[in-house]
Amino acid sequence: MDNAPNDTKLLSGFFQENSEKFEAILLQEAVNVKDKIDEILTIGNIDLVNNAHKLVVYIIEGNEKELRAFAKQEGIAWASQSIALSFKLEWIQAIRRTLWNIIQTYHNAQSKHIFNDFFSLEQQINNRVDSFLNTFFISYSTYKDTLIKAQKELVENLSVPIIPINSYVSILPLIGSIDKSRTEIIEEKVLDEIGLSRIQTLIIDLSGIAEMEDEVAVDFKKIIDGSSMMGCETVITGLRKEVVQKITQLEISFGKDTKTLGTLQHALREFINS
Repeated sequence: MDNAPNDTKLLSGFFQENSEKFEAILLQEAVNVKDKIDEILTIGNIDLVNNAHKLVVYIIEGNEKELRAFAKQEGIAWASQSIALSFKLEWIQAIRRTLWNIIQTYHNAQSKHIFNDFFSLEQQINNRVDSFLNTFFISYSTYKDTLIKAQKELVENLSVPIIPINSYVSILPLIGSIDKSRTEIIEEKVLDEIGLSRIQTLIIDLSGIAEMEDEVAVDFKKIIDGSSMMGCETVITGLRKEVVQKITQLEISFGKDTKTLGTLQHALREFINS
């Protein structure tokens, strides 16, 4: 097909003239997707029909650069929305079948055999469709991984909300369960923030923590000791009976730079108003 530019131009023109027929056949082929077209346009601002026309032109004309760029763009668009990939796969396969239908119609309409090498044409068309799919899925996967990483970092930051009260006092209110993984995140965030913000006093409020595993309690003491080594005084507030029992059972003792107070309000009165 690359050796017959006139064929390519004629086929492209024939496709443009029969775009409505292409669209009608495509919607018949895409059984599950056709009822989702409006929804996908609303949710993700993805115009499946117009994009299908654009894709076919790139495929027929052999615009490899534009084809890959379009595939990357589509991959990012789909990765940023909660749309099932199965719809995209069915849609592209429907485009492939419909395109061959149009090519057959074009061939039958000619008075002579237009394509000297049908097998070469078949290979080129299908390779371009496959190239689009491959680039699309790589782009989708890469962007999705980036989103997941960003969301994970956001969750980690939200799980360790260090709130500055003034230039030297900050609060770390902890809520919910704390496992080994979250303890490691807390340690990293706390030590980083102490170093960056020069925190002199860190008030850790544990009133939202109902229980603590043995390993977590030991690691929690390491966080406090690490803070002390960096010159930061630690104040623990809101210790519940169950957590206190766990700490005493493990015979964990805090250093001289660590204070315990009953409530966060008590700590704020003492350290903010002093």
